[in-house]
Amino acid sequence: MEDRRTPFTSLHEAAGARMVSYAGFSMPIQYSGLQEEHLRVRSAVGIFDVSHMGEIRVSGPKALEAVQHLVTNDAGRLEVGHALYACICNERGGVVDDTIVYRTGASEFMLCVNAANRAKDWAWLTSHNPHPDQATMVDEGDDWAQIAIQGPRAAELVSALGGAHLADLGTYHFALDQVFAGVAGAMVARTGYTGEDGFEVYLPAQLAEPVWTALLDAGAPLGVLPIGLGARDTLRLEARFCLYGHELGDEISPLQAGLNWTIGWKKGDFMGRDALLARRGKEPHRLAGLIMQDRRIPREGMKVMAGGEEVGWITSGTHSPSMERGVAMAYLRPDLLTEGTEVQVDVRGRLAPAQVFKGPFINR
Repeated sequence: MEDRRTPFTSLHEAAGARMVSYAGFSMPIQYSGLQEEHLRVRSAVGIFDVSHMGEIRVSGPKALEAVQHLVTNDAGRLEVGHALYACICNERGGVVDDTIVYRTGASEFMLCVNAANRAKDWAWLTSHNPHPDQATMVDEGDDWAQIAIQGPRAAELVSALGGAHLADLGTYHFALDQVFAGVAGAMVARTGYTGEDGFEVYLPAQLAEPVWTALLDAGAPLGVLPIGLGARDTLRLEARFCLYGHELGDEISPLQAGLNWTIGWKKGDFMGRDALLARRGKEPHRLAGLIMQDRRIPREGMKVMAGGEEVGWITSGTHSPSMERGVAMAYLRPDLLTEGTEVQVDVRGRLAPAQVFKGPFINR
């Protein structure tokens, strides 16, 4: 089946981007090169086409109760215009997906879900909706285009096209019904996936195409570059953000992934709560960061060794353009999580030294 196209695909192709198939879409993996794009986001500003992400609207008198049942975090503490990060768990405490929950009205929410999980999430959420008659769900994934604007100069660029008031948005706050680059009906959120300051702009899909060019034109004095999926992945890894299918999965709990802070234990019952309580403190492996001590590069699936034993595995690994060395996330035995603990990564049959590292590799 032919890959789907976003509202900006023709512009990526015209710019000479290297296109790949990802989550059923034709997406740019890089433009000028991964390292240049990565470092431009760290030093100035970059724009990403993330229109392949999914959006699910939940509305009605029981919308809050439905969302509270379906996600781990406490959506009840959100005011309109505020958002939070959460997991969607199954009955075993495994992660169906991770999501950002936006409270768009007193009785309305929007969940942004991962591109690769759009169909799966829709089926899960609708089949486990505890109030189907009073919490209506609508798949709006095809209605929205989405552009991420990330980097230390992101606020300047967003202000230039959407108004100076947007620079005053707090982190995980958003503004509805905005006019952005001349397009009405936009939602502008101060969220992102790079570890830098940034925004994600949701646009009506049929009107969105000119906004990409407007961002490049307005951002030229700021050093803007279009950024592909390759740099998006290295940026999120430096920030130690989890990626579904790597650090998260149907059998991996938020507890294992270090996402305890996304669990609203005090809000009452929710999907997976009993299983998470039973798993708390008993997970055989937990997520850690690793910094390589030589020039070898860790990659997904490589074994982690200590004392001659296999003690874990790499979930994501790369050469960090910012640090100029190999970094990784890995699931390790809990007794090895102390910062500075020495382990080895099996790189094609040879053991490469690494150290456990706490926190993000790049901390803004």
